[in-house]
Amino acid sequence: MLVDLSWSHILILLIVALVVIGPKDLPRFMRTAGRWAGKVRSMADQFRRSFDEMARQSELDELRAELNALREVRPLAPLAEALHEPILPADMMAPLPPPEAETPTPPTDVPGP
Repeated sequence: MLVDLSWSHILILLIVALVVIGPKDLPRFMRTAGRWAGKVRSMADQFRRSFDEMARQSELDELRAELNALREVRPLAPLAEALHEPILPADMMAPLPPPEAETPTPPTDVPGP
């Protein structure tokens, strides 16, 4: 997060630092301030990386749990069991007896009125 400073604000801060700290100690002060800024930036980056890693790990844990739930549910299990069962029972698959010969019945004459 950068502080919203214009060039005029930065120039005023440099002049105040030059007057307060002095020209002799200003380079040492700037070096120390730079080191501290680097440490703060490093800690902020490390915090951000660890936070991103925790979020990524949380997402992975959720995906693993969802995958395990899908494995346990096995939505195609009834279909797989149905495919392994025989379509007809074994006794119904026996050959049918040959059809009996039918003797034709002669037509009967119906007397008219």
